[in-house]
Amino acid sequence: MALGTEVLVGPDDGGLVMPAEWEPHERTWMAWPAGGYTLGDTPGEAATARRAWAAVANAVAEYEPVTVVVAPHEEAAARRLLGEGVETVVLPLDDAWMRDIGPTFVRAADGALAAVTWVFNGWGQQDWASWELDARVGTAVAGLAGVDRVASPLVNEGGGIHVDGRGTVLVTETVQRDPHRNPGWSREDVEAELSRTVGARHVVWLPRGLTRDSERFGTRGHVDILATFTPGGPVLLHDQRDPAHPDHDVTRQVREVLEAGVHADGTPLRVVPLPAPRTLRDDAGWVDWSYVNHYVLNGAVVACAFDDPADDEAAAVLADAYPGREVVRVDARPLFDRGGGVHCITQQQPVAARRGVVADEEVLWSS
Repeated sequence: MALGTEVLVGPDDGGLVMPAEWEPHERTWMAWPAGGYTLGDTPGEAATARRAWAAVANAVAEYEPVTVVVAPHEEAAARRLLGEGVETVVLPLDDAWMRDIGPTFVRAADGALAAVTWVFNGWGQQDWASWELDARVGTAVAGLAGVDRVASPLVNEGGGIHVDGRGTVLVTETVQRDPHRNPGWSREDVEAELSRTVGARHVVWLPRGLTRDSERFGTRGHVDILATFTPGGPVLLHDQRDPAHPDHDVTRQVREVLEAGVHADGTPLRVVPLPAPRTLRDDAGWVDWSYVNHYVLNGAVVACAFDDPADDEAAAVLADAYPGREVVRVDARPLFDRGGGVHCITQQQPVAARRGVVADEEVLWSS
């Protein structure tokens, strides 16, 4: 495959597969807060945002290379807070959620990497969002990574999908079939495009996302704060145990779907509850704080922490789910105050490899 070109790969052209997040990474991509609600209205709010993004970047850089996209006017601030092991590149930005604005990296049949660039329209044309600059970031990052770009007509964000690397994809009805994202698209239309771009052989449709994330300033239901696959096969599910929180009912609905579901190979899905923080509300209402929104990287898991009594239990569940990886906690409250978490601001670039071979790591499945 030629470097940095645009190609359209169909399902009969050898196919593309999105590797599982726990497969080895070449690097992590991030974006630096550029303005708007992310930096806030005061110098104090801006300083808090910058420290939060820097804490994640510096934690990841202890385990693998990190490249942070920085808007020109924030370059000096970024370099003051980012460690020497973090590379920066200057690009215009609206916002800082690389999981959603960046490309989704996939492997072709020959093991070479490509980058799927979704259409980004501000999480369904939200009236508080701006996205003219962010809509170009996926293409720019694909070029910087030196890989072919696979353009998709699907309005989608990286936080709206989770894969097991073997053909199973988790999505929510409220994101891919959002009328403000993909009006008129059927389940079959979405599944066909996910098959073409990320190698989906079986799509599990979850009914909705968490309550706060479904309100005005949310994404309308991203899966990456709701449920995720793990190397052994089980799905970690955000488990809101307090009936007073509306996500208690969301947990019930999603668990029912997952427990009736299967992987692409027909193996039944097994659900492992990941406790929700015990904090139920903040100044803006019901929280959507979630330990599901962790990031799996080479040798570690960067986990959300909330100075909450459930932090220790959640870290123990993550340690069991990702054996051999160190669980590194970062305070995610400033991130969630701005609309997301650790997973939302990171995007993995896997190593190029022959399909079916995972360098230096054996991926174990169990039913």
